[in-house]
Amino acid sequence: MEDKITWVDFDVLENFMRDVFVQMDVPKEDAEIVADVLISADKRGIDSHGIGRFKPIYVDRIDDGILNVKTKIDIIKESPTTALLDGNDGLGHVISKKAMEMAIKKAEMYGMGMVVVRNSSHYGFAGYYPLMAVENNMIGITGTNARPSIAPTFGVENMLGTNPLTVGMPSDEEFPFLLDCATSISQRGKIEKLAREGKETPAGWVIGRDGTARTDTEEILKDLVKGKAALSPLGGIGEELGGYKGYGYATVVEILSSALQGGIFLKALSGYDSEGKKQPYHLGHFFIVINIESFIEPEEFKKTTGEILRQLRNSEKMPKADKIYTAGEKEYIAWKERKHKGAPLNRVLREQLVELRDRFSLDYKFDFE
Repeated sequence: MEDKITWVDFDVLENFMRDVFVQMDVPKEDAEIVADVLISADKRGIDSHGIGRFKPIYVDRIDDGILNVKTKIDIIKESPTTALLDGNDGLGHVISKKAMEMAIKKAEMYGMGMVVVRNSSHYGFAGYYPLMAVENNMIGITGTNARPSIAPTFGVENMLGTNPLTVGMPSDEEFPFLLDCATSISQRGKIEKLAREGKETPAGWVIGRDGTARTDTEEILKDLVKGKAALSPLGGIGEELGGYKGYGYATVVEILSSALQGGIFLKALSGYDSEGKKQPYHLGHFFIVINIESFIEPEEFKKTTGEILRQLRNSEKMPKADKIYTAGEKEYIAWKERKHKGAPLNRVLREQLVELRDRFSLDYKFDFE
């Protein structure tokens, strides 16, 4: 049974994450970037990529010595519209914000910009970066590879990462179009959330070595690491519902995130060396920005985009359906509901906050204590 949820103010959580990172020798400016990316996920209801990943993904990896707290970014190659960056296994959020800023500047000057990154780490909520372009009346696109999780169609071995392909476009509505999703049916973060809530994994999300669907959440998380289970691509197991499409898009992201920047790929992204010891993930990302003004007036683009979205939402609904949504709408609704409440924390997350506060002797008193 799911334990009681406590709501904690966004500012408190953001400041707390920043202060913990600073205690771990992350420069304050970088700590603020990482905390902002994480809390931005919680604000939009994307609980799989916010405070829930603060300790197990970032704090623990710093403790393990596989994530550099001082992020050094090298420009390996650059042209007026492109750049290749090396993140030297630093904080993916800091590296990615710099990369997207570069792509935006190039698009401002030349109409389009693309920056690829190698030797990075998990960059959090992918939608954060296209939204930077949207704020500048531009279209933003990003993708990243990740530790092997997805099995190819007709396969059972975890080979590809969850590899999101994320697109943000401005509209004349209160919220932009933002498609931010993995190329698997679900991703590990959501299964971790199910584990914290004591729930089974829906059938079809994960395939076992015997080719059948698995639902045992706690064991799935262990077996994903061991390679005894794999995530299913978008469309599901086999070809009947188009699983080959998700598999294909995941492969596109893998190629753009590795081959274009000379990085490692597939099984080499497991986070372990040949002796089974933990090592940096050496992830790759790409960022593309399109300057709308180079094609059409931004206001006209936004009006047309908004009309497309409105017509989709106003189309005939299936029986018993309450509403048709467009990408980015549910996140906007979540923000309206949460902006005065904060982020929902279950018992596990509350215990993590207290543990980290006591470990670093931080001056925080949480309302749930």
